Amino acid sequence: MSTVDSHLRVALDLAAAGVPVLPLRAGKVPFGNCPACAKNACGGRPNMKTPGPCTCPSPCHAWAAATTDPYVLNSPAWAPAWRNAAAVAYHPGGAGVTVVDLDNADAIALARASLPATRIVLTTRGEHWIYQGVMQSANAVRPGVDIKSLMAYARWLGPGNGAMVALPEAVRALAVKEPSPAHRASQPLSVPPAGGQGECRHRTPIYLDRGIAMGVQRITEARSAIHATVYRTFLAVLSTHGGCGCLTDAHIARLFAAAQAKGESARHCTDAWTNARTALGM
Repeated sequence: MSTVDSHLRVALDLAAAGVPVLPLRAGKVPFGNCPACAKNACGGRPNMKTPGPCTCPSPCHAWAAATTDPYVLNSPAWAPAWRNAAAVAYHPGGAGVTVVDLDNADAIALARASLPATRIVLTTRGEHWIYQGVMQSANAVRPGVDIKSLMAYARWLGPGNGAMVALPEAVRALAVKEPSPAHRASQPLSVPPAGGQGECRHRTPIYLDRGIAMGVQRITEARSAIHATVYRTFLAVLSTHGGCGCLTDAHIARLFAAAQAKGESARHCTDAWTNARTALGM
């Protein structure tokens, strides 16, 4: 079987299983748009969240060219692409999955420490961890880590090993931009003592306790973007209660405990608290 036939056979088998596929040229690059597709005049779908070929006679628009239609895959319009293809790619979002692309040993170690085990596919530089479920794709969410799902493509390297599990919140949280690392961990955990920075608004302990309870509730009820929710909650608590010194380590511990119950590490809690203080000039 020739390389062309081999790539096409893989593509047809994947398509039959409901996985939208497309050809890749050397360098893992999708075939470029044809001249007729300039400014999307052909009616292609580069900005939509569903896979499919455009209406011009060539396979275009990278991930959006992925299809499960065997007639399209076998059509004369696709023949030049398959003749020059170096590999087969697929659209993870169209297949209902998310790929966490780990490009080096440090990225793999991060995944093993913080993500649930799932199906793993070996790559030339690292591993693909594949989860059942879709989300918005994002590049460089951590050093050596990309997320490929909606509006993205990934190289097909085989079915992999292990049981695929549901997409966890820990993967979604990776796509949330972390606060700037420039101000991390160089400051003490608690806020300055009473009388240090601003007028005290805590005429009764109930006002502060209610603010902490609201912060704990906000973190506990979060269903997505946990890392960002924790940071925003810390920011809100500090902006309202952190200027006079009434906020104690016991109050902070309640917030940290709520965050850690949602999967945040102690280091992430400390980093988020430090960055929130810095953002407020504390």
